[in-house]
Amino acid sequence: MIRHENHLGTIDISQEYFSNLIGRAVSACFGVAGMANSNRRQQLRSFFIRKQSFDDQGVLVRNGSKGLHIELHIIVTFGLNITEICKSIENKVRYTVENATGMKVGEVRVYVDGMKAES
Repeated sequence: MIRHENHLGTIDISQEYFSNLIGRAVSACFGVAGMANSNRRQQLRSFFIRKQSFDDQGVLVRNGSKGLHIELHIIVTFGLNITEICKSIENKVRYTVENATGMKVGEVRVYVDGMKAES
C-alpha cells in the first residue's frame, strides 16, 4: 500500500493499482516490445503460469520522500533510438500517474533488459 495524506485525509492506494496503471501506459508506448520480469516473484509467476505477460510485469513502485519512485524493466524493438524511447516512457508514466492519482512522481528509472526483432 502506498499512503498519501492531504488536507482532506489519508488515501491508501494498492501496489497492484499502480502496477497495472503504469504497465498499461508503458506497453502502449512506441518502441516497447514488452516488459521484463523485475523481481523473483514475477519470475516465478511467469514460470508457473505460461500466460504471455501480465499488466504489472516489470513494474516496481515505492513511496519516497520526494514522491513516488518508479522502476521499469522493458524490452525494446531492435533498431530504434533507446534514449528517445526511455524519455517518452518517463514522460508518459509521470503524466499518467500524476493525472490519475494526484501524487507527485519523484523519479522514473527505465532499465532496458533486452531487445526484440520486429516480427
